[in-house]
Amino acid sequence: MKITATIISLNEERNIARAIESLRCCDEIVILDSGSADRTVELAEKLGARVIESPWRGYAGQKNWAAEQASHDWILSLDADERVTPDLAREIQALLGAPASPARAGYRIPRVTWHLGRWIWHTDWYPDYQLRLYDRRRARWRPRRVHESVEVDGGDYGHLAGDLQHYAYRDEAHHRQTMERYTTLAAEEMHASGRRAGLASLALHPLAAFLRNYVLRAGFLDGRAGLTISAMNARYVYLKFTKLRALQRAAAAARGRRAGSP
Repeated sequence: MKITATIISLNEERNIARAIESLRCCDEIVILDSGSADRTVELAEKLGARVIESPWRGYAGQKNWAAEQASHDWILSLDADERVTPDLAREIQALLGAPASPARAGYRIPRVTWHLGRWIWHTDWYPDYQLRLYDRRRARWRPRRVHESVEVDGGDYGHLAGDLQHYAYRDEAHHRQTMERYTTLAAEEMHASGRRAGLASLALHPLAAFLRNYVLRAGFLDGRAGLTISAMNARYVYLKFTKLRALQRAAAAARGRRAGSP
């Protein structure tokens, strides 16, 4: 069985080379770029990747289209800020190099994040399983505004043991900036699906998120970084529900204006 690695990119010259270099376990590397103005395309081509330039379709749309361009049916989907560890590479090679076809249509991979000067081995951030290795004939990315994921036919997936490394944030300021953008998208997703939030949501959900991260998922074992991440995860939840309530109020006001118009 042969495998194609796919990466979607936009101005990723800071990350793209290290991501590609971690993918030597793959038979082909496809980069789907949506208009980078930096050296992303140049660096990727220099390292032997096949680069395709195409307009933005949204995260899931872009990743599905990248998979469609692959020469092989088995796909390893990576973000530009992720790296395949040597242990994971060997595990993938053993799985796809076996005489029999893989038993599952896809495989979830544990992901560990580097932040605040260390690997984060606790909180909601680990093992943070991501379904990234899949047979494109039986799985596709499911469209969502944020945190898109692969959906496998019949839920037929297994788990791998090797880690995927994630360099998500440059620093705490970048973390906060990203969180602002993602909570807006998450609130829009929740509102579109009919989810609603009351005052209790603002009080209870963030507290529950902090306790889950710091106590139940042992964030305290990651020291000060674990405390910071637990607090940030609680803030993420607070912002998400605050923005959801704002959308509710805006929708109610719009309905009121329509009802009052002649």
